[in-house]
Amino acid sequence: MQILENIPLAPMTTLQVGGPARFFCEAASVDDIREALAFAQSHGLPLFILGGGSNLVVADAGVTGLVLRVSLRGITDAPIVEGTGSRAFSVASGESWDDFVAYTVARNCAGIECLSGIPGSVGGTPVQNVGAYGQEVSQTIAEVEALEIASGTVHTFSNSDCGFGYRSSRFNTTERGRWIILRTTFALIEGGAPRIAYRDLQQHFANHSGQPSLVEVRDAVRSIRHSKAMLIVEGDDDCRSAGSFFKNPVLALAAYTAIQQRARERGLEVPAYPSADAQGQQQHKIPAAWLVERSGFHKGFTLGRAGISSRHALALVNRGGATAAEIIALKDAIQSAVEEQWQVKLEPEPVMLGF
Repeated sequence: MQILENIPLAPMTTLQVGGPARFFCEAASVDDIREALAFAQSHGLPLFILGGGSNLVVADAGVTGLVLRVSLRGITDAPIVEGTGSRAFSVASGESWDDFVAYTVARNCAGIECLSGIPGSVGGTPVQNVGAYGQEVSQTIAEVEALEIASGTVHTFSNSDCGFGYRSSRFNTTERGRWIILRTTFALIEGGAPRIAYRDLQQHFANHSGQPSLVEVRDAVRSIRHSKAMLIVEGDDDCRSAGSFFKNPVLALAAYTAIQQRARERGLEVPAYPSADAQGQQQHKIPAAWLVERSGFHKGFTLGRAGISSRHALALVNRGGATAAEIIALKDAIQSAVEEQWQVKLEPEPVMLGF
């Protein structure tokens, strides 16, 4: 394994901004990972794990430490329990997420078809508990295999061990920076029905006769994501983004009641979806895009060379030649306006590296 120096990181991210990594290496095996960890430790370097680069903003100054790109490959599948209809897919972290979804759909296995078109690698999905269109990976993850950075030992976590929440897990909250995801096992339903819970999908199939197939649902999700600039398409400036830049706020009843009152004073009605916290207390999820657009930031808005996609209010885009500073300036302006007008602090989704 080679340790490289001063490697540009912007081309390795979907947003395509930011400076170089002082040191960079690519690990194709667990031994490579341990070798990289030893290098970082012996040189006193901070370490950052890079996956598909789809949920990442790199600072213009770059990264002073070691950036390790995990490129482990391989997919294995076999029945979990005979007669249950479930199949276990054990997937290495470096595999493309969307390619893996296509792989399972081609084998007529349901459970992640609505997560089609999401960029990045498999290893990032349990960290963020990736979700879309009524599905989250936590609903199908059986176990996660991870290497502890401090000791170099490998541990296996059950689903309940992972501490999954909305766009969160133990790997990006209480134990952020402690683990490197090596492999994730998904339990999917062979011959299962696709999930068509979200309005966009229901509208897409409104005139469809009979139940759509998993392939049809995958194609529909990718088409819908493309229409909202949430599918990475080469040459499409509206798609040069880090995906949804802000999480949908989840509000307790008192905060939800307060935002309802502010909306009524403006002649508006707040869209909301029922949710619940870990203790089962009622909560309400508010679309972040609704807050952004009603705080003065419309689709197509620009600030310097950064902007908002003309097709989706949550996609902050690089219009061409943007700096990370310009992206952050736009982020800050949106957060400030939303907080001032709605008393809600929007939380960014992407990882901020080098800031």
